[in-house]
Amino acid sequence: MKNYVVIGGSTGIGRALVEQLSTDHQVWATYNQTPIESNDRVTYHPLDVTAENMDLTWLPDQIDGLAYCVGSIALKPFHRIKAEEFMQDYQKQTVAAIQILQQSLSALKASDQASVVLFSTVAVQTGFPFHALVSSSKGAIEGLTKALSAEWAPKIRVNAIAPSITDTPLASNLLSTPEKKDANAQRHPLKAVGEAEDIAKLAAFLLKEDSRWITGQVHHIDGGISSLKV
Repeated sequence: MKNYVVIGGSTGIGRALVEQLSTDHQVWATYNQTPIESNDRVTYHPLDVTAENMDLTWLPDQIDGLAYCVGSIALKPFHRIKAEEFMQDYQKQTVAAIQILQQSLSALKASDQASVVLFSTVAVQTGFPFHALVSSSKGAIEGLTKALSAEWAPKIRVNAIAPSITDTPLASNLLSTPEKKDANAQRHPLKAVGEAEDIAKLAAFLLKEDSRWITGQVHHIDGGISSLKV
């Protein structure tokens, strides 16, 4: 039985990942505001990744896999984004991930071969209007993935996942009506929006030993929107 940590494991992709990993492994997961009851396979801990001093004393001594699933989607014209908004988004999506990885490094090294999964967005490599805020932060995540995978090889693997829009609470404003959901689906060659379970399956694969020869990659799971024109 392996030890997995899921930061942001209370909703959406993170919650789906917790459910998939906990079928046969031990999981430590976090929530931000709404408490979630722990069980014999999953231990939930409160964590505000924007706090100045995050309490990570609950982390296990050995971590076989860690996923940082915290994110936000703020879409607005570039000229309306204030500098402090860029800083706040970068803190939540990138700096907090860095801080958690730094504090988890000794526990990751205690594993025979650990794996880290970070989350980017299809908008980094495929430019979309009004995505300057999220693309800036997630672009840094892709750079971090490449750098750490090189620095931590061969002991720790690091990969990122770049989804397109996924039907989760995070994207609820963009998918709040059947018309909005269908319009977003039609933008993709597969004519559908992503489901949390589909993204979580890829994350679980990358965390486990089945993917032991994969590192330093940004994996697109996006209904084909990043590479196909149909």
